Amino acid sequence: MHKKNIQTAGNSLKEAEKVLITVHGRGANARDILGLTSHLNVSGFALLAPEATNNTWYPHSFLANPEQNEPWLSSALELIKEVVGDVTKQGIASESIYFLGFSQGACLVLEFVSRYAQKFGGIAAFTGGLIGDKINEENYSGNFNETPIFIGTGNPDPHVPIERVKESVDILEKMNAKVYLQVHEGRPHTISPEEIKEANRVIFI
Repeated sequence: MHKKNIQTAGNSLKEAEKVLITVHGRGANARDILGLTSHLNVSGFALLAPEATNNTWYPHSFLANPEQNEPWLSSALELIKEVVGDVTKQGIASESIYFLGFSQGACLVLEFVSRYAQKFGGIAAFTGGLIGDKINEENYSGNFNETPIFIGTGNPDPHVPIERVKESVDILEKMNAKVYLQVHEGRPHTISPEEIKEANRVIFI
């Protein structure tokens, strides 16, 4: 199970009007994903980065049967829920809470926000999709109320098939999210400067 280990940067929660929760990918750590924020328009934000125990949020592919990724998947989702709770206890409304993730972290972010959909500040998912061998729409509830969601991905990507990305976009849009999808043909499994630029344009305005 994941221990609560939160790295921070930017303003303190007591000083900040906006908060960005960043979620790293498999094999990375909290400091890695916080390093990405230097390229984003997040001055004045409190930056929070939970760190996965053993540097992975769940052991198998996000396309595996969810039971194969338990109890780690549920523990990871619960940890993010706890971080969001810590933020709201400071009086920060959901529309001032932003999320960012890469790869495994992007999948986890999209899964979390879809389970607890409401008006968030914005969501940036760099190469990710909803989790499971098949998408179980019964897991998802709420209304994004036109929350902007940016999803950037390569095609083909060795870990995240474009078909799952598009399925995920369809569900997010049905839940009233304003989704911006950017597909880069032949791009490796990474975050491109074009994606950073687009995330700044539509999320971190």
